Amino acid sequence: MPNRLSQLLAEIDSLEAVLRLGGGAGKIAKQHKQGKLTARERVALLLDREAPSFETGLLIAHDRYEGQAPGAGVVTVIGRIEGRAAVVVANDATVKAGAWWPETIAKILRAQEIAMRERMPIVYLVDSAGVNLPLQDSIFPGQYGAARIFHYCSQMRRKLKIPQFSAVMGMCIAGGAYLPALSDLIIMVEGASFMGLGGPNLVKGATGESVSADALGGASMHTSISGVAHYKATNDEHCIEILRARFRELPAGQASVIPSRSEKLYDLLPDDHRQPYDSSAVLGEILDEASIEEHQPDYGPELICARAHLAGRPIAVIANRRGFLKTALGPRIGGIIYTESARKAAFFVDVAERHRLPLLYLQDVSGFMVGRQAEESGIIRAGAEMVETMSCATVPKIVLTLNHSSGAGYYAMAGQGFDPDFALAWPTARIGVMEGDSAVQAIHGPELDRLKQSGQPVPAELEAKLAQTRGDYERWLDARYAAARGHVDAIIDPAKTRQVLSFLFEVCQR
Repeated sequence: MPNRLSQLLAEIDSLEAVLRLGGGAGKIAKQHKQGKLTARERVALLLDREAPSFETGLLIAHDRYEGQAPGAGVVTVIGRIEGRAAVVVANDATVKAGAWWPETIAKILRAQEIAMRERMPIVYLVDSAGVNLPLQDSIFPGQYGAARIFHYCSQMRRKLKIPQFSAVMGMCIAGGAYLPALSDLIIMVEGASFMGLGGPNLVKGATGESVSADALGGASMHTSISGVAHYKATNDEHCIEILRARFRELPAGQASVIPSRSEKLYDLLPDDHRQPYDSSAVLGEILDEASIEEHQPDYGPELICARAHLAGRPIAVIANRRGFLKTALGPRIGGIIYTESARKAAFFVDVAERHRLPLLYLQDVSGFMVGRQAEESGIIRAGAEMVETMSCATVPKIVLTLNHSSGAGYYAMAGQGFDPDFALAWPTARIGVMEGDSAVQAIHGPELDRLKQSGQPVPAELEAKLAQTRGDYERWLDARYAAARGHVDAIIDPAKTRQVLSFLFEVCQR
């Protein structure tokens, strides 16, 4: 394994292990003392053991709020429950009592969008003190504020007919109570649950009424008096069993065979991200052996378009070739999209759409070709065709960034703005407009040219600015930075690529 990849994997593994602890060992122990399971323990109990699962947004906000919002206080996972694929959203009460941060809203919305797009049931394991009030201006209002969660709940319930189940396993207060209220089923846990538009203190201040939490919004009140909740569980385990029983009543899903790991992928990328590698060898490890049939391999060869199988499922693949290539039209630079390769991709994606083949985009793209010859060849029009066919394709699209993802090439290769079903990255991914050295030239180039022409040395102040620019871009290009802002759903171990992709294509093709 190259040193760079080995180091990145170790750093990401270490970071993810810390994030999975939520608020830390002390807060976990406190939750156990209250007779409650943690969010991750609840999810593990709900999902089928040994079945594949995929967590989204684990790294969200990890580098914000002085590290006080691991996972933004919510766990979002796709997995199987009684053999049926489902989305699970679980508030992590070890993180500020499960209060909502701005990124919590983004994570929940993303989970709901996955459920809506893939027509999967969704389960909410609610244990939240509500909005993080000091940050309410970034949570409460706006088109994609907290109200959007309830809008999606309503759409799933009335229009899409997607099953929604809510288990109130702790606090569920204020506007957050509408989340279970808009579900098909509400379970509450005796002695642990509270659901109400206001807690006892707010009621006392607003109306002067003194009332206990249990009498105001406990499990017994809501299952025997208000009728808001449907089941009363004796503890977390009983609550989870009720949920699993409801899933046994749903139509069974079709589970796919999960392929084995491929550790050969570790050695296929070079240590230096600027160096070329054998893209065909990478495809050979990700896709089923001997299943790859390349479309027009000699035309625009810098972009691979191929039919293939993944765990027996037919798919269409678009991947960037790296390195210097000899072609009938002259030398080409791999990782760059030329007019011919853009037109090839546009036609190929159009055929995949008509043949109902799901699309896999493997990004290692530096952008579109520039210059007089490129412009005369009509690259703007060709690029638009490539973007248009990809954007309008209705088949499932999964994008995986292996290395570079820069410029308009990021868009044309199914960038996140075009709503791929899932966006993934290897630890080596670098997502941004350009590399640091290119940014230095774009920002400081004229000044550097003047100094060079006059024979003057670069002053210390300018050297500091150059170093700052390179440092900023190196941080912004890091896959962890992208994951922290939700630009990818997850950073995956290269060796698990076949396993993750196989499960996600199964989810997409429901």
